[in-house]
Amino acid sequence: MNEEETDVPGPTLEGLRQRLTEFAAARRWEPFHTPKNLAAALTVEAGELLEIFQWLTPEQAAEVMAEPERAHRVRDEVADVLAYLLQFCTVVGVDPLTALAAKIERNELRFPVPGALGDVNPEEAS
Repeated sequence: MNEEETDVPGPTLEGLRQRLTEFAAARRWEPFHTPKNLAAALTVEAGELLEIFQWLTPEQAAEVMAEPERAHRVRDEVADVLAYLLQFCTVVGVDPLTALAAKIERNELRFPVPGALGDVNPEEAS
């Protein structure tokens, strides 16, 4: 368990979504929170997350969270990506957990476990 984990329940997705909605409403930002603008902002934030890893080797990338300053940047960018994704989902009426569960189910059918459907490895067939 890392130092950020406790026995106290953490925030819920719905609670965070509500806080983001209230945050934007208090600042009168709703007119700017269109699907297009939120999708664009989400893309920018995802790009900022990628920027942290841009020129790193796979080995360096695997160690990013061991460096306090980079780890802080990663957590901030993950938070920004998730915030914009939740705001986008709120505006377009998508439940992100339901959407993800449905996508996983489709992918499980689309990409079965090797051997699960009687697949034969060509090397084993000879």
